[in-house]
Amino acid sequence: MLELRPNCECCDVDLPGDSPDALICSFECTFCRACNDQHFHDQCPNCGGRLSPRPPRSGQALKNNPATTQRVLKKHQSCG
Repeated sequence: MLELRPNCECCDVDLPGDSPDALICSFECTFCRACNDQHFHDQCPNCGGRLSPRPPRSGQALKNNPATTQRVLKKHQSCG
């Protein structure tokens, strides 16, 4: 099961488990669409992997398996 990280690692914007704006790589690094469009262009700054839309989790599945509350924030040079 994917770990649903609750925020963008670049700008710290909230990304709930059902957010259509969350992007992840194969290591589950998590970024918002705005940071991806502005800085990363579909390439994870942590591992170099491809950033893809994170599948949203909704309804009972999200209630039974909520996003983690542990925030990850890594100030990348490209984040400013």
